[in-house]
Parts: sequence; C-alpha cells; structure tokens
Amino acid sequence: MTRNPRPGQLGEFLKARRAELTPGDVGLPEDLPRRRAAGLRREEVALLAAISTNYYARLEQGRIAASGPVLGALAHVLRLTEQQRTHLFELAGNEIYHRPYRRARQQVQPQLWRLLDDLTATPAFVLGRRTDILAWNPMAAALITDFGRIPEKHRSYIRLLFTDPAMRELYPDWQNVARMAVATLRVEAARTPGDRRMSALVGELSTRDEHFRQWWAARVVAGRGVGTKHLNHPVAGSLILDWDTLTSTADPEQHLVVWTAEPGSRSADGLRLLASWAAT
Repeated sequence: MTRNPRPGQLGEFLKARRAELTPGDVGLPEDLPRRRAAGLRREEVALLAAISTNYYARLEQGRIAASGPVLGALAHVLRLTEQQRTHLFELAGNEIYHRPYRRARQQVQPQLWRLLDDLTATPAFVLGRRTDILAWNPMAAALITDFGRIPEKHRSYIRLLFTDPAMRELYPDWQNVARMAVATLRVEAARTPGDRRMSALVGELSTRDEHFRQWWAARVVAGRGVGTKHLNHPVAGSLILDWDTLTSTADPEQHLVVWTAEPGSRSADGLRLLASWAAT
C-alpha cells in the first residue's frame, strides 16, 4: 500500500543520511581517492544495496518510487535506527512494507535429491539463491571442499570463491572463474532488488575483496549454462572438466550443477582416483 509519498523529502533524507556516514562506517576501505564532499558517494550506497547507481540517483532526485524491498536494503546499508527506518518508509508512502524483506527458506526438490544419490561417480551439487549450496554428493565434496564443515549461512559458492584461499589454488584461472560468478550473481540481484541477504552478501564481499568490488561495479552480467574449467586438485591432479547446469522446473531458483570428464581422458582417470579416495 502506498500513501502520500513525498519523493522530494525522501531524496533529501537519503542524501543527508549518506553524508553522515564514512566508508569505514559501512566496511569500505578508508584509503580511497580524495573526496569533494563528506560522506558516502551515491555509487557506494548503490553497490552495497545491490541496485544500480542510476536507479539510486533517480530515487534521490525524486524521479521514481522505491519498492519496499529496496527501501529495506537502503535502510540496512545506511545503518538506520528503527525510528529512522520508520521515517524512511513513511516518506516513501510504503508503510505496509515496513518489515524486513524475507523469502521462504529453500527446500531441495526431491527429484534433485534422487539425482544426487544416483550420481555416485560424478561430482554434483545443487545451487540455490545467491549461489547458496543447498545439497551435494560425496564427489562434489571431494572435488571442491567439505561443504558440511561450513556453517549454513556461509555456504555460498561465490563466498567460498572469494574467502577460501584453497579455492584460488583449486582454480589456476581463478580470476576468470570468480569474475564469471560475479556476473551471474549480478543477474540474480537485478531480479530480486532489495533482497536483504543478497545485499548483505554483496556488502561483505565488497568490503573484503578488491576484485569483487571492481567486478561488481563493472555491471557485467552472465547467465548459468555450460562450460569447461581447469582444476588443480591436490589428490586427483590436473583436471579438465565440463560442467552443465540443469534447472528444476518445480523451483527455477534451484540448479543442479554436474561435472564430467571426456571418456578415456586423463581427467576421467583423475575422477576415478578421486572416487576411490572419497570412498576411503
């Protein structure tokens, strides 16, 4: 429900609040180029809220109305108190959305579980929203990492790429792999503006890794599909694996990722070795 929105006052409130914050307040590096004005830049607020700079600029200019989820993300990024958050939603005329934007927890589709159980010699895992790893088989754990040791809230493929040093050893071409993951995440963020967990993930990785910050700001997008990756595994050695993505028709936000090797290749031998190792 929208009641008496005041876009001009909303824009002034947003500008005033970001002027009160420093990069350090939101976890961004302090050693940035000299600023002409105090506070956060528009592009920094947009980056952390997982929305475009153009969208945020038009919002401050009073040219567009913001959805409840976007307002929730901005309230989180701008570190608003409960009173300030209430005021933000009142200015936008979106009082009904004055609640955190939450989505139902994903449950792995039974068909995908059965496929994982049947793929005993093939690495496979199920990706959900924000590249959350929802399920995996023993071969995927042996190939990539023991997902079970990672707390569920941190069990995100893109988060592992940027925070686990072992992933940079696993992928000799880590930069291209990570850049493509960022481009894929960008597509999902555009579909779900204001998803607070997405905003938190983008904000965390932006503060922790300069590469992520640069690639996210570049706004390159890519979809999930098929491809080939080179891995340097500590047990199986050098592997050239093809991967494919199968999307669940019951829940299009769940994707089964399967890794295979060309029959008769050294990589196929490596996968057999890995299966024996995983079994023991």
